[in-house]
Amino acid sequence: MDNLLAIIPARGGSKGLARKNILQINGRPLISWAIEAARSSDAIDHFILSSDDEEIMGIAAEWGCDVPFRRPADISCDTSSSLEVVIHAVSHFPQYKYVVLLQPTSPLRSAKDIDDAFALMIQSKAPSCVSVCTSSESPYLMHKMDNNGFLEEFLKPPQEYLRRQDLPTSYILNGAIYIARVDWLIEKRLFVNNETVGFIMPKRRSIDIDNLEDLEQFRLLIK
Repeated sequence: MDNLLAIIPARGGSKGLARKNILQINGRPLISWAIEAARSSDAIDHFILSSDDEEIMGIAAEWGCDVPFRRPADISCDTSSSLEVVIHAVSHFPQYKYVVLLQPTSPLRSAKDIDDAFALMIQSKAPSCVSVCTSSESPYLMHKMDNNGFLEEFLKPPQEYLRRQDLPTSYILNGAIYIARVDWLIEKRLFVNNETVGFIMPKRRSIDIDNLEDLEQFRLLIK
């Protein structure tokens, strides 16, 4: 049985930043960073594109990515989930035991990140692994507001956390790497639960391009 299949999702529509997956940065399309990381990974056996867009499919193929199908319209709309995309893709490649989702909008994720995350999952005997980075703010410092404008804590800090510096480190998903055992993913229909191990990436490389500001930040980082 083959080991790890990588799926690069890139639909044509985008609300935050039009055609973001193939925007040119330093003379190359954004999606090329995900393709290059997949190609350079030692852990990945095969990498494919999942897209509904002919232009994106053509550009990905030019960069050496396998484009085995055109993604159906019913899982290419604004409300479609990444999980639906992955489940559809793995149905075409039943020989793979593991799958990794590599979103083009996380261009600073490296091949080493992928390999190290996969190794962490195997060593931990976990069914899934996702990349995370430290959160700028603790959830214990966040509040919600009622209809009258009064604040209420999201989480009440335990008594031992009386000072800000004593609060435990919190982590957020950075969107760069989602790995799972295929049978577990199909059964659970999710990538993350309390069985999932977190792979820590530095915040500097955890950029997730969703709007023009994110894109300009990426351009500055690689300049």
